[in-house]
Amino acid sequence: MLKVTAAVTPKGERRRYALVSAAADLLCEGGFDAVRHRAVARRAGLPLASTTYYFSSLDDLIAKAVEYVGERETEQLRARVAMLSRRRRGAESTADILVDLLVDDAVGQRVSEQLISRYERYIACARHPMLRDIQRRILRQRTEAVVEVVERSGRSVRAEYLTALVNAVDGAVVAALVADDEGPRATARATLVDVIDVLAPIDDERVAQV
Repeated sequence: MLKVTAAVTPKGERRRYALVSAAADLLCEGGFDAVRHRAVARRAGLPLASTTYYFSSLDDLIAKAVEYVGERETEQLRARVAMLSRRRRGAESTADILVDLLVDDAVGQRVSEQLISRYERYIACARHPMLRDIQRRILRQRTEAVVEVVERSGRSVRAEYLTALVNAVDGAVVAALVADDEGPRATARATLVDVIDVLAPIDDERVAQV
């Protein structure tokens, strides 16, 4: 007879989900340093021992939290892209939409913990190889959302330019995080306005089909 452990029972799955959700919230609020056994258990309302009972290590729990955050962000991206109408858009309008999509939690010069956490997760892959596959999958999904926005704006982007387009946003945001200027949204928008017509030009055939 197959032995069913507590971790795979409905109760166990509910507890695992509560712990992962709690770890994900802490990750977005305070970065990797905020994800600790005691803090996660307290946030989830579960005994401290539950974090080591349901997960092999703190790194295992963090990896699940990163994956959870990525899935949550991807669902939000897809929902917002699905609401976007198909029509020809100029450089500024397209840039506005992409910035709203990719830098949506930074307002003016104010930088949220969630935005900082997003870029910390990129850098963490250098120290935590186990996160790389998860982060690559999240980046692919993020890139797919960018492609859809570009296409719905009557534009096209070649594969070799797609990475450059996404990196233009990420590079602008990272630069803004260390600069005392207009903030990540304004910096990313200005960068996109400058390059959008080169990296994702108007596609006359696509526009004609709209």
